[in-house]
Amino acid sequence: MIRARLLLSALALPLFAPAAQQPAFDRSQVPALGTAPALTVPTVRTSRLANGAALKVVEQRELPLVHITLQFAGGGRLDNDTPGLASFVATMIREGAGARDANALQSELAYLGASLSANADWDNSTVTLRVAKRNLDAALDLMADVVLRPTFAAADVRRQRDLRLAGLLQQKDQPRSIATQAFNRAMFPAGHPYRRSLGGDSAATAALDSAMVRAFHDGAYRPLRATFTVVGDIGDAEARALLERRFGTWTVRGAERRPAPVLVGATRTPSRRLILVDKPGAAQSVIMIGAPGLERTSADYAAIQVMNTILGGSFSSRLNTNLRETKGYTYGANSGFQWRPLPGAFVASSDVRTDVTDSSLVEFFNEIRAIRDTPVSDAELARAKAYIALGIPGDLESTSQIAGQITALALFNLPLSWLQEYVTAVNAVTTADVQRVARRYVPDDAATIIVVGDLAKVRAGIEALNLGSIAIVTVEELAQP
Repeated sequence: MIRARLLLSALALPLFAPAAQQPAFDRSQVPALGTAPALTVPTVRTSRLANGAALKVVEQRELPLVHITLQFAGGGRLDNDTPGLASFVATMIREGAGARDANALQSELAYLGASLSANADWDNSTVTLRVAKRNLDAALDLMADVVLRPTFAAADVRRQRDLRLAGLLQQKDQPRSIATQAFNRAMFPAGHPYRRSLGGDSAATAALDSAMVRAFHDGAYRPLRATFTVVGDIGDAEARALLERRFGTWTVRGAERRPAPVLVGATRTPSRRLILVDKPGAAQSVIMIGAPGLERTSADYAAIQVMNTILGGSFSSRLNTNLRETKGYTYGANSGFQWRPLPGAFVASSDVRTDVTDSSLVEFFNEIRAIRDTPVSDAELARAKAYIALGIPGDLESTSQIAGQITALALFNLPLSWLQEYVTAVNAVTTADVQRVARRYVPDDAATIIVVGDLAKVRAGIEALNLGSIAIVTVEELAQP
């Protein structure tokens, strides 16, 4: 009984000191930003395998893990007359390799605790392996089979082809997919690779067969196009020896696949234009506002990133604060530039309630005009610069993050150490720089506007805004080449 009373007495004691003893804290004030520490980046050791494949190694011994990314330059730009071929081949190399079918391959990976994935974007086809160091040898054997000896069985090709056709059919009922397709067709002219969907279309997909898939693989997955990026509990010499053992005898077959020349750039419009796509019964409207972008190597890159962080590149950005937090029109609104070897586009977008489609367009252009016409405050500028500079160390924590940074920068022939220069450039951006790049690169009178929604409910309100010329496009028309 005495013990119980003592326990109850102890539980009755306050867990925290009285409020009077706590330091005063004003929750109405935003905490002051601290000084960003100097950025240090890992050392990248570069070399080549005997067959010419590039090798980049970052030794990171904190955890017994290894991350390997193998990239082949080209990606969707090698599709040429068969849209979606690169991404389809990336899917197929996981469907059976060497003596294993897809089930056996996944079973062995699961036994090793390894993750092996493959994908293709516009510029690269990529195979990624993540595994504990103790199982690296066995996992590399599987990776080598996937890269060098995919089976491309006819039955597997047919099955994946049918799955993709079903997926393409579903996309015709998804407003966001429809809007993206309409935006790309409006922004990039015929003959430009970014005009088409990376996943292809129904006509091209229906024609896929084993021979076509194998010919693409032989022409695109070649050592002189390849770059291995290895990050983790491994040194340069060990990584090179392990890769030479599996990939050293890699020989090419067939003709090399090359991208079609790009003779035209993004379409610039002299005046604002709207393209409306009818989606009867849609609960929301998808809005995309854009214009041609610029080269990633532009001297304005740091200023543009700071400006866009303020406009729509962060959760606390003006667009998201206005449309989500203040108006309650959407779950999120954002903006950004598509940074690719070929200039992409600037795009600001959101999925908004149908009944506020016209009001959302008004708020988009209010924010676009505000950042173009009015200098940002010193506090807003400081927050945006800190958001970028303080976020970079967090992007260099794990093996996969380091590999991702290396491969992303390699698209533009930039080393990992460039991040230090970038932080310096960001910190040097001024209020005048932000306004200058906003006026130059964020569209107002020359914007292309895509709206996908129930036109019976939203068209009259949009027309009343007098934003520009209006064209009505059907989903079926978007499916045409």
